[in-house]
Amino acid sequence: MAKNPREILNDLSGGLEALGKADSQRLQAFRTFSQAVKKPGALDLKTKELIGLAIGLYTHCEYCIVHHTNGAFKAGATREELIETAFVACSMGGGPTLAYSATLLQDAINTFAPDYGK
Repeated sequence: MAKNPREILNDLSGGLEALGKADSQRLQAFRTFSQAVKKPGALDLKTKELIGLAIGLYTHCEYCIVHHTNGAFKAGATREELIETAFVACSMGGGPTLAYSATLLQDAINTFAPDYGK
């Protein structure tokens, strides 16, 4: 059964909120680090989101796939860039990565693309 990308993203947000209540100091430290990593440098934010997507696909992390698909669109990525990123991940991760690319990634693209006029 297909999973709803928005529900996955909402579950992640809710889980992070609960985790923050349990240990706000460590979660904030991670968020500070993550924000620093996402600042433009030699790589722009779009490229960093696409790298995050590739890693999410390779590791089969549903939350990462949905989060970074949305983030990549927000940073200006196109559908074509997301698909090409998926095939880069597939070149390293094989069939299991292809399965996530063919299912959850496609659902996430179709869910979030309209939010960004894509």
